[in-house]
Amino acid sequence: MQVLYEDNHIIAVVKPAGVLSQGDKTGDISIFDEIKKYLKEKYKKPGNVFLGLVHRLDRPVSGIMLFAKTSKGASRLSEQFRNREVKKMYHAIVCGNPGKNKGLLTHHVIKDEKLKKARKSEKGEEANLYYEVIKSNGKYSLLKIKIDTGKFHQIRSQLSFAGFPILGDIKYKGEEWEGDKAIALRAAHITFKAATEERMVNLTIDVPEEWQRYIK
Repeated sequence: MQVLYEDNHIIAVVKPAGVLSQGDKTGDISIFDEIKKYLKEKYKKPGNVFLGLVHRLDRPVSGIMLFAKTSKGASRLSEQFRNREVKKMYHAIVCGNPGKNKGLLTHHVIKDEKLKKARKSEKGEEANLYYEVIKSNGKYSLLKIKIDTGKFHQIRSQLSFAGFPILGDIKYKGEEWEGDKAIALRAAHITFKAATEERMVNLTIDVPEEWQRYIK
């Protein structure tokens, strides 16, 4: 497990693609479980270890996740997420070329509970996605992405609605690739405020090595 940052209240790790954010009915191991084990062993805690889940990444998505080590950390982080003070940036490889170097995608999106996917609907709330093309070879493009809100499958669905779905995201019409249980979407940067200090923390991870062959 890759730990990017840790203080008394907050820990930031890189969740691998294919790993659950939190345990579910499958019983598969989650990054939540791995962090609890790490904290228990590192600090030699005899009983149950507190760990607060304050946001999630979809199972096939990789990238930076924040967890709270204390109730104070959970409260402060949750407040930052609620007030949209946590700033995130994603990288994605999409099929095709958006046509413009920069753009804003706006859709009204709702969650289809039956199909477990997002779809366009006038009844849905407005979702905005900002993208910038970092590199493109025509067939595939590497994008930098920012969103204002965290709607269900927002990035995955909006890119698909716009005609350039994420590589590997079969659910949203993306092409198959070699990424096992993964799609080419990564939470690559996050900025947040430390729980008990007036200090901003900036964390960034690189584009995965295995993506490079698609954007040469």
